[in-house]
Amino acid sequence: MCYDGHMTVFKWTAFVIGAVTILLLLAALLFRLVVNPAVMEEIRANPNGDEAREAMILTYDDRTLPVNYLREGNQVFMGVDGPWWRSFQGDGKPVTMVIKGETLTGHGIVVLDDDDYVEEVFSRLRPTAP
Repeated sequence: MCYDGHMTVFKWTAFVIGAVTILLLLAALLFRLVVNPAVMEEIRANPNGDEAREAMILTYDDRTLPVNYLREGNQVFMGVDGPWWRSFQGDGKPVTMVIKGETLTGHGIVVLDDDDYVEEVFSRLRPTAP
């Protein structure tokens, strides 16, 4: 009897994990195919609009996506949601950015070794985020 109960728990656990995985993959696909292209089109069409004030278009390694940003002088900080930040580890990558209709080139790197710096930048980049 205990064996059957354990198998039922295992089956439900496997089902829930599978369902959550499928939902996450579908959400990622929705953003890649629908949301991100719509946001980038709005940024291009209205470079002085609300969306362009908070998001830029970032291109690296033949990948293009909208990204939250903070521009201070010659530096541009990116707010990253998702695992793609790993592309900028080590020596980083060359990037092209479209910010309010202006195309800029630069070199993106990720900062991992200074938590205080990261927190301080994000407090300005996303002041209302928890």
